Amino acid sequence: MIDTDYEVGQDNIQTNLGPFGVDIHNPVFVISASLIALFVLSALLFHDSMEPFFTSLRGELISSFDSFFILTGNIFVFICLALIVSPMGKVRIGGMESTPDFSYPAWFSMLFAAGMGIGLVFFGVSEPMSHFNAALTAPIVEGGLRTDWAPLAGASGNVNMAVEQAMAGTIYHWALHPWSIYALLALGLALFSYNKGLPLTLRSIFYPLLGERIWGWPGHIIDILAVMATVFGLATSLGFGASQASTGLNYLFDTPTGLSTEVILIFCITMLALISVVAGLDKGVKVLSELNMLLAVLLLIFVVCVGLQLDVFKSYADNLTAYAKHFIDLSTPFSREDKNFSQGWTAFKEVTSFIGIVLVVVFFVTSSDSGALVVDTIAAGGKAHSPLLQRIFWCLFEGIVAISLMLGGGLIATQAMVVSTGLPFAVVLLVAVFSLIKGLWRELKVIQKHY
Repeated sequence: MIDTDYEVGQDNIQTNLGPFGVDIHNPVFVISASLIALFVLSALLFHDSMEPFFTSLRGELISSFDSFFILTGNIFVFICLALIVSPMGKVRIGGMESTPDFSYPAWFSMLFAAGMGIGLVFFGVSEPMSHFNAALTAPIVEGGLRTDWAPLAGASGNVNMAVEQAMAGTIYHWALHPWSIYALLALGLALFSYNKGLPLTLRSIFYPLLGERIWGWPGHIIDILAVMATVFGLATSLGFGASQASTGLNYLFDTPTGLSTEVILIFCITMLALISVVAGLDKGVKVLSELNMLLAVLLLIFVVCVGLQLDVFKSYADNLTAYAKHFIDLSTPFSREDKNFSQGWTAFKEVTSFIGIVLVVVFFVTSSDSGALVVDTIAAGGKAHSPLLQRIFWCLFEGIVAISLMLGGGLIATQAMVVSTGLPFAVVLLVAVFSLIKGLWRELKVIQKHY
């Protein structure tokens, strides 16, 4: 345990009004909520000028920092693999005598629901098809530069090569890189919270570097960035999900598509999330997550039964081989010829992983029942059991942010905010990993001394 005079919640503003009381951290809650509200108001007031602004912002940031995003993702993968085989991998979260609260099936179900969500369901099909179509006609060169969106060198009409490149690129975006990012920061948050006794906020990871200064403005800034990154990340997920659901409903039932339908869907999803917040973990997200996993297994069984079984399993092995074969090429951050793919797909996927990490890592170590509770935990100074009114506030606030971004610039707006908040947050995460390694090394020394 770390010896500190700080007590969880000592900087909080508290009011005791029964179910309507609040317990918020000052200034994390006030500043983060105010900045997000200011942005939402600007998006609504300056609707006509916001969309071109967001389009320009997203393109400029991705093209300027694509190599940084890809390189950062590679660093996370390398460190994660190194920790697995190093003596520090023996450190047990919660102490050497701790035991898990959930079974592996229940835990993995919740993690996939929180970590991948609707993205894996939709892009698991659409992304390889998109890459395949692009690779089949690539490379396309205009003015000495490639203008196609194919991964790697393209297939030039070779169907087998197009399949290989498409699946390698897709698996690259959903396998080691995002889960390495999630795992490292989850490990850091859990280590300093449950092994060291610090509050359940991102600032706690920086204690080996900043010491008692994490209770001041350096720590406040870290948590404010975490809150904003999480809210905008959730807004992006809501925007993508509403857009995809709108198209699916139109295909099945010929319902109207467009912004109005997407706003209605975001409202409905927000209400469902609100029910989850009120219901809690066991009656909310755990049940829904296990249902999602059951449906995924049933879908897998259906595909295997009605498809060509031998081809399905052979393709699985071939796709993993393709992933391993092209891993280095796909991980190369500099001098890429496939600029559209590396910037528009890989770099953007990396930065969305940085943004979504706060939601997933707090879910890893607290069993949070929704994104609203994750944000509320940080904004409450690390208190995992804050008043219900606060969780309701953040749940509704996330829906309002998503709707405002859709009205102010659509999916382009949400993507632009992901990239703009993800850039400084990526720097914070890199420093956090260095601090984590210092913390793990000290914990290992304690274990070796007492065990």
